[in-house]
Amino acid sequence: MKKSRGRTGRKRRRRKHLKSFMDGVNCSHKLEYIKLKKWLKERGFEDSNLRPAEFWGTGRGLMTTKALQAGDVIISLPEKCLLTTSTVLSSCLGGHIENWKPPVSPLLALCTFLIAEKHAGEKSPWKPYLDVLPKTYTCPACLEPDVINLLPNPLKKKAQEQKMMIQELFRSSRAFFSSLQPLFAESTGTIFNFSALEWAWCTINTRTIYMKHPHRDCFSLEPDVYALAPYLDLLNHSPNVQVTAGFNEQTRSYEIWTNSQCKKYQEVLICYGPHDNQRLLLEYGFVALDNPHSSVYVSADILLKYFSPLDKQRKAKVSILKDHDFLENLTFGWEGPSWRLLTALKVLSLAAEELLEFQGQGSC
Repeated sequence: MKKSRGRTGRKRRRRKHLKSFMDGVNCSHKLEYIKLKKWLKERGFEDSNLRPAEFWGTGRGLMTTKALQAGDVIISLPEKCLLTTSTVLSSCLGGHIENWKPPVSPLLALCTFLIAEKHAGEKSPWKPYLDVLPKTYTCPACLEPDVINLLPNPLKKKAQEQKMMIQELFRSSRAFFSSLQPLFAESTGTIFNFSALEWAWCTINTRTIYMKHPHRDCFSLEPDVYALAPYLDLLNHSPNVQVTAGFNEQTRSYEIWTNSQCKKYQEVLICYGPHDNQRLLLEYGFVALDNPHSSVYVSADILLKYFSPLDKQRKAKVSILKDHDFLENLTFGWEGPSWRLLTALKVLSLAAEELLEFQGQGSC
């Protein structure tokens, strides 16, 4: 029995629709992206090859409308489009930051700017960019304590440290936030609350590009290496691609060149670095499938579980490992145990006379 042309046609259209969805659904017609592109163009950004799109595996990203070859420039974003500490100092916050003692960190300055601009709403010149930023983040720092408790011990510890770091930043910044009251009709305690700081911190931690800036006396000695890059920050990560990125002093633009090929209408991916999935989750809030850098973290408790508690030298061995920071970041990857894990195993396996000789050498 022959299939009708109508049924065959519908199947062909469904396959085509499914393939289109798997490749990516163009979102450049959405108002927020239209406004963002217009805003970027006013600042000198010209691009005709990248389109915002939704992808099956990575969510929101950028697709290319032409095939890319190794050596091609993926994106060139003018300096005027970048949000840096220079942007902050040129705003109404600048004078308050310059006069505040002790100096605030570059990170806090950027967090403060993001919160203030978000609060300004329609009055903010950065509104087109703020409107496309995520409203929430999936970094472990944003998870509820009962969810964090479900994580493997090494990751749980890192997540708790991350959350505590943000809490301490908030606690230590309250006086500075209060000093900004003359700039706002509403109470700074309402504007610069913990959830606002957490959102700003995650925005910077997950989305900034590395860009070193000269030290200014109005900032603390912490490195000033952050730059938020509108539109560029829509590019998603893949551990299987290679790119070259940096600020081009001649064009005064931040540029990314691809060292890989990318077919027309496919998602353009870049590599954030050779990170394992724990690092990706902590820093960016996602994990990568088929990650060649994947590794399993072995906690000290698991490690010690397989060594006899009757070992009289056990306490001394653990002390040596703690002193040399060899009970943290112990991993087992695709190629086997890491050097740190092997060293920890070696120390825990030493006989009494070997331990004495090892201690005599003075280090791991």
